[in-house]
Amino acid sequence: MKIDILDTIPDMLGESPLWDAQSQRLFWVDVVNSTVRALDPATGKEQAWTAPSHIGSIGLAPNDSLILALQDGFYRLHLPSSAIELIARLPTVDPRARLNDGKMDRQGRYICGSMGLHADPIGVLYRLTAPAALEPLADGIRISNAICFSPKGDRLYFADSMAQAIVVRDYDGDGTAVGEPRLFLDIKPLNSAPDGATVDSDGNLWVALVRTGQIARVAPDGKVAAIIDLPVDYPSCPAFGGANMDTLFVTSIRDSGTGRMVSKHENAGKVFALTGLGVTGLPETRFQD
Repeated sequence: MKIDILDTIPDMLGESPLWDAQSQRLFWVDVVNSTVRALDPATGKEQAWTAPSHIGSIGLAPNDSLILALQDGFYRLHLPSSAIELIARLPTVDPRARLNDGKMDRQGRYICGSMGLHADPIGVLYRLTAPAALEPLADGIRISNAICFSPKGDRLYFADSMAQAIVVRDYDGDGTAVGEPRLFLDIKPLNSAPDGATVDSDGNLWVALVRTGQIARVAPDGKVAAIIDLPVDYPSCPAFGGANMDTLFVTSIRDSGTGRMVSKHENAGKVFALTGLGVTGLPETRFQD
């Protein structure tokens, strides 16, 4: 295994790495600076787009655009023009909360959870379906994280970071039912809270252990198969990408903006690229208009 550090300006709160297999670019966000960032690893070309509020997460969409989860709702960013348009505003806009972690399901619907800015239990897990249908799946959440799907799309993983556990729900692909949560992994023995997560093509879950500077690989049966130490103290979210989908990109935190996480590590806020893991990821689905 090899760990490289991408030659980019450090983020304040790096999150939501997202590989676009079509354009061969890595996208991610700096939540605190309300910025979407992109890097073409082949050329080193970087781009950035600014949003009107903090960006919790992003998803791929058709016609060279991205789905943005902002503080008050879901938006579409047209990359060539930088235009941002509203898709669906949240039913209740609470200044104490904002949208946070999110992933597209295998059918092209965006699953995204909100969080209390001070970790109050006011977050909601939403499902956004085209053109603008918004469905709540769970509530009473403090900090939504670790949202990802099994390769077949029949399992939804989710964590309330403050509970220090990842749960799994049976997920009906046609959207008729989402099962009750059951414990997948207790994070407490790993001395961390779970942050972002992704899955590989074999169904292993890779989760950022934000408090210990590590990534955990968890088998589909919930057993921890490996722990990888990273050269940073607060990793935030992993995502597979690269030409062969065998690179694990990991964002990190320099200053969360809330006072909960402030790092003086020399690599804080950098994006890391892990290769030689012996696994490949799955291309992310685009939002289905």
